Amino acid sequence: MTDDRIVTLSGYGESRIEIKQSVFIGQAMPVRTAEEAEAFISSVRKKYPDARHTCYAWKIDTLTHMQKISDDGEPSGTAGLPILNVIERSELTDIAVAVTRYFGGILLGKGGLVRAYTDAAVSAVDASGKVEVKAGKAFSVRLGYDLSDKVMREIGLKGWAVEDTEYGADVRFTVVCTKADQEVMAATLTDITSGRAQIEKIGEREIRLPLI
Repeated sequence: MTDDRIVTLSGYGESRIEIKQSVFIGQAMPVRTAEEAEAFISSVRKKYPDARHTCYAWKIDTLTHMQKISDDGEPSGTAGLPILNVIERSELTDIAVAVTRYFGGILLGKGGLVRAYTDAAVSAVDASGKVEVKAGKAFSVRLGYDLSDKVMREIGLKGWAVEDTEYGADVRFTVVCTKADQEVMAATLTDITSGRAQIEKIGEREIRLPLI
């Protein structure tokens, strides 16, 4: 992961705008590989097989620095590049955005096309929302029921994530924190449980933080 941090979409987003009888349907999706991006574009084409154009842009930085655009028959520079510019201005990566156009019979001109594809892409991205993804560390934690409420409350205050909680003879769960916080996290849980919490590092894990 680039610099241990990326900003991408929180999930799928869709938009629909109509300009001079042409309908532009924007769709945005987080992706991690070129294969995922191409599969998403393919799914959009299959969803709207009778559309005149499905233009797109995608960008991936997590594993490799790759990006691709397509005007899909629109005048050069009027669709794929404006969509990529939306991605760049939003400071997003690991994202694919496709805009499908149903032609309404009225020519929009190059400037009109740029604005239309830009607006559809922006609206699709906004419909999803953003999330910050950081490289993190995962720890297995085991403790008694009498300590669980206090520990969970402290974890929430610190902004760490809790996953895979199990309630049996005791409480077991996974805590995910950023690499920078791993020593603080272990020390905090040890301190507030007076050393009664059993903490074990179990590996790498991403931590996802919603951005407003």
